[in-house]
Amino acid sequence: MKTLMSGGILLALVLITAPAARPAEDLVVRTATGSVRGTVASASAATAPGASTAAGGAVDTSSDAGREILTFKGIPYAAPPVGPLRWSAPQPPLPWSGVRDATRFGADCMQTPYVISTGQKISEDCLTVSIWTAAHYRSARRPVMVFIYGGGFIGGSAAYPLYDGAKLAAQGVVVVGFNYRIGIFGFLAHPQLSAQSPRKTSGNYGLLDQIAALKWVKANIAAFGGDSERVTVFGESAGAVSIALLMTSPLAKGLFEQAILQSAVVLPLPDLAAAEKSGAALDASIDSLRQLSAEQLLAHNGDFSPRSGHNVMAMAFPSPIVDGYVLPVQPRKVFQSGAVNAVPVIVGVNADEGRMFSDDGNPVSTADYQSWVVEKFGALAPEILHVNPVTTASPAASARSAIIGDAMFVESTRLILRGNAQTQPRTFAYLFTRHVGDGPLPATHSEELPFVFASLEQPSFIKHPSPTPADLQLSSAMMRAWTRFATSGDPNGPGLHQWPRYDRATDPYLEFGTPIRVGRAYRKAQVDAIEPFYERQVQ
Repeated sequence: MKTLMSGGILLALVLITAPAARPAEDLVVRTATGSVRGTVASASAATAPGASTAAGGAVDTSSDAGREILTFKGIPYAAPPVGPLRWSAPQPPLPWSGVRDATRFGADCMQTPYVISTGQKISEDCLTVSIWTAAHYRSARRPVMVFIYGGGFIGGSAAYPLYDGAKLAAQGVVVVGFNYRIGIFGFLAHPQLSAQSPRKTSGNYGLLDQIAALKWVKANIAAFGGDSERVTVFGESAGAVSIALLMTSPLAKGLFEQAILQSAVVLPLPDLAAAEKSGAALDASIDSLRQLSAEQLLAHNGDFSPRSGHNVMAMAFPSPIVDGYVLPVQPRKVFQSGAVNAVPVIVGVNADEGRMFSDDGNPVSTADYQSWVVEKFGALAPEILHVNPVTTASPAASARSAIIGDAMFVESTRLILRGNAQTQPRTFAYLFTRHVGDGPLPATHSEELPFVFASLEQPSFIKHPSPTPADLQLSSAMMRAWTRFATSGDPNGPGLHQWPRYDRATDPYLEFGTPIRVGRAYRKAQVDAIEPFYERQVQ
């Protein structure tokens, strides 16, 4: 009898604690274009499955039981931009019947191998979205975080393991990543393309893809447990540049409620005429360019766009343009006037952004450094040299790296903060200083990414040692701040470090380093010296 009672108690405990089997239909989501089936993320990544979109289809997900993070990958948010749709605005996705497999990422957009391998094929047919959401999403209304990848507008993918959204999703948000056209496929302008366009413009197809993806999120994310009225876009490098540009575009107004810009650059952009001239120099006939294969076009990724007269880096990248439609006005002017699509924002930089983009692997003499400053900055050189002196502690290579960081990132960050804060008080600045594993160098471009995604074990743009407990602690703090901001539009809350709102008078910021602390007026004298460099170019 005792044995039977013990067995019954044990059985009852098993029944109570064992997770209920997931209903098959819970793994499939209905979207506006069809149904999709997802899968459960690995336990080490965190966990979630199935939803519906606004084009009329469903997504299918396989699962274990319990509180998982479910992933739905490779869902089309636009029609394949191939054939006659190459170099055109994204068109609505094609509906499908049945349940579409959404357990794998879609193809990466056309690019040459770019630092981190995804294992995906490359294709022009690449406009897909991927989602991470926690289980029990059917009736949930969770904050949504949409990530826009960087890569200099020539590379990048939502499939990078570095950007795995599972651990962020475990914080109570829905994470979205998507691919957008890059390089010559995303930003070629050409007079014949403009003539064929109803808007009489061309280029900026990659930005139009981003807008289409955000519209897809607004229309479909509720099926995956997301709140379409609490969408935060966040991005790094070219992804942050994209967000800054979208904040000046009338086409993007209302598509996101908050924004996080990590290492953004807002430089004077080429206009449509200059971009058309550069595109026509590649080939005067757009029909001839349409005849080329994707692989043949990829070979021209470096010579289809106008050369910038204000580039201080050792390399050049293509860029969006002021086309009169997506971007009607120079974005710098919009931020200066405060006439942006102002939303609560977090904007920040890393301590040594310029190191990734300088040649300081090679020795630089003081004379070479001084000549470089004069060549790049002309009449501004004396003041820039004065506030960036070469010393034993700061050799010439380091001083040049610091100036590149100021000119490209720190000045732009201040421009965005000041422009947004004119009408939106919930504006917050940060500085990231931590080097993984207590390394000797300050953090350079992209090094905050594995902290934001808690992906310190994954391949990154900058090789780093295994994380220390201090790295993991900082990653947790950043994830909680980012997701708190996505939830409320304010990164302050119980158990979080006090983060002051930005004001022009004192330039306050929160430093994410060891320790986390408030600072003010980061490199103010240096940025003041560089600021006029751009003002002459946007008159």
